[in-house]
Amino acid sequence: MPVITVEGGKINDPEKKRRLITKLTDAACEAYGTIPKQAFVVIIKENDMENIGSGGECLADRMKK
Repeated sequence: MPVITVEGGKINDPEKKRRLITKLTDAACEAYGTIPKQAFVVIIKENDMENIGSGGECLADRMKK
């Protein structure tokens, strides 16, 4: 059972999460070619912007600019 894990900021819209899960599953299914769609598991790990940094800067601070 392949697992696709996505980590990023929070997605507040449940419909956007559904679309993300669908598109990731479809892309992985196409890439593997032999694994059925039902075998894939998608895990979305949401992080607060205060817990993510890039380039030495907290993303929450970057969003304020």
